[in-house]
Amino acid sequence: MTDDTILPFSFPAVHAKKVTAAFDGGRLTSNGGVMLLAMAERRLGLADNLARVFPDRRDPTRVVHSLVDMFRARMFAICCGYEDADDLDHLRSDPAFKLACGRLPDTGRDLCSQPTLSRLENAPRLRDVIRLTYILVDAWMDSYPREPASVTLDIDDTCDVVHGHQQLSLFNAHYDERCFLPIHVYDTEKSRPVAVVLRPGKTPGGVEVRALLRRLVRHIRTRWHNTRITFRGDGHYARPEAMAWCETNGIDYIFGLSGTKPLARKVDEVADDIRTRRAIENLPVLRGYTETRHKAKSWDRERRTVARIEATMLGLTVRDAIPKARELAAAEFARLRLRLLKIAARVVETTSRIRLAFAAACPEADLICGLPGALLPLGP
Repeated sequence: MTDDTILPFSFPAVHAKKVTAAFDGGRLTSNGGVMLLAMAERRLGLADNLARVFPDRRDPTRVVHSLVDMFRARMFAICCGYEDADDLDHLRSDPAFKLACGRLPDTGRDLCSQPTLSRLENAPRLRDVIRLTYILVDAWMDSYPREPASVTLDIDDTCDVVHGHQQLSLFNAHYDERCFLPIHVYDTEKSRPVAVVLRPGKTPGGVEVRALLRRLVRHIRTRWHNTRITFRGDGHYARPEAMAWCETNGIDYIFGLSGTKPLARKVDEVADDIRTRRAIENLPVLRGYTETRHKAKSWDRERRTVARIEATMLGLTVRDAIPKARELAAAEFARLRLRLLKIAARVVETTSRIRLAFAAACPEADLICGLPGALLPLGP
């Protein structure tokens, strides 16, 4: 006979008082802020829209967990820092997660398990995945009350390290890791995601970049016929195939270029002036811009090229323009997760109500109190 009960344990005494601890706090959750996510998701209708285009090939007579419930459980878990589906084996009974997914914390059925979720994630085919991606693009477009005059979309890839030999993962020498290299597209004005494409861990080629831009623009044009679209990206996207397609289809672009000796010679006169003025005025840094016409060997034409020139006490560099740093109000999601989602709470279910008891010393208490009202569904 085994007993899995974890025995009480001790910490060093404080002011001669013994400090003991035990895992007997009752129905506590470390994800009390997930209810804010639940309100935001329902306001957007994201899970419902994804489920609408997702193939459900299960036997209806044996279905226990709906697609919408599974989407919500997976999204909420990822947002709270539980990227691995295995985590759902424990989180499926977490009172806050159950409540966020519309189930009673104590008496409601537990959420789906990891095997159920893994079968879900392996169900869609390529066409299904494309339709799911378009749902995310539609959600971004819905955030605008009317067709905007113009939008600027940042496109970039990020290293997603794997721990094994997952399908399509590759070794990337730049990151010195075996990884995926998903492409992200963001709206620079709204700081909102537009599309994300999971792909192998290699630098995207010109044909791939062109295909991505073509599909994205084609879908945007189904609703926004006159919006001026500008893409911004680093040197990975300065491909002749992508630039030629943009020029042919009336799409603006700002792509970074790798520094080369022929390009540096074209801006050397302006660079020397900036270098000299910095030294004469004894400034720590002096920046300037200039433009020229340039044609790389792989290009079929000359293109306008803008150089950012920066002279410092350490020397002079020529760099491409990059997006400006975000202010604190536009904090990265990892910080929002720590401040608003990963907060302790006691979940109490009674006959007539459910109560969330947050810590009295919660540093973001004032902010959290006001968020539910701001996240209420919009009126008809």
